[in-house]
Amino acid sequence: MGRPAILGGVTRRPPEPISADAPALRGPVLMNQDWRDLTYLHWAVPPEAVADRMPPGVRPDVLDGVTYVGLVPFRMVDAGPGRRIRVPWLGTFLETNVRLYSVDEQGRRGVVFLSLDADRLGVVLGARAAFNVPYRWARMRHREATLDDGAQTHRYEATLRWPGARGRSLVEVRVGERRTPDALDHFVSARWRLHTSVMGRTLFVPNRHEQWPLHDARVVALEEDAGGLLASVGLGDLAGREPDHVAFSPGVHTEFGLPRRAS
Repeated sequence: MGRPAILGGVTRRPPEPISADAPALRGPVLMNQDWRDLTYLHWAVPPEAVADRMPPGVRPDVLDGVTYVGLVPFRMVDAGPGRRIRVPWLGTFLETNVRLYSVDEQGRRGVVFLSLDADRLGVVLGARAAFNVPYRWARMRHREATLDDGAQTHRYEATLRWPGARGRSLVEVRVGERRTPDALDHFVSARWRLHTSVMGRTLFVPNRHEQWPLHDARVVALEEDAGGLLASVGLGDLAGREPDHVAFSPGVHTEFGLPRRAS
């Protein structure tokens, strides 16, 4: 690892190594949740194309000179406060996020969310107020099917309700065999914090989970109208080309720690 760079009087440390093993959470567990039936779709973009989307003191993380935009639909199951409490109805819903990959000036890798769409209005309102993350209310549907050859498909539909225009998106994938994660799989999945800005201060929220069990996946359908999930955050052109990375996971259990200052 190289020496820290001094930029404008601020020490910029090299990014921490990418590790599939989560560091231990320090302090109390803020909440726990299960992420199930999750699909990763990613497009490679130049880091300068999304640098202005980052909170202060945070920059795009890169792998082999590019960064990635992710479209990630999944089922949230039994989210609740603390380490063990699970909330069966309010804590179970469908979600899709559009996300970027970040690193702060201390070298900590994370995720920056451009949007998080969920079909529980109470969750949307609470998360927007507490963490200043861009949750939106959407009408969503997830369907799993088994084909004649035994393969599984997962279909995710979302129509935005509030705030903003009512754009529509559809993703369907065919799931293949379990695979051994490669460097790109780890880059997009081994993320142990989210970066956000609250009242002008950049915070990170740490999390931990087991290593993602990943399967090969093939896109069967990817459709967006003019106000779809990617288009709604100014990245609608990505839906017109094949993703550079596709994977499916049955899911993991996750715990989040308390927010902390990023610098």
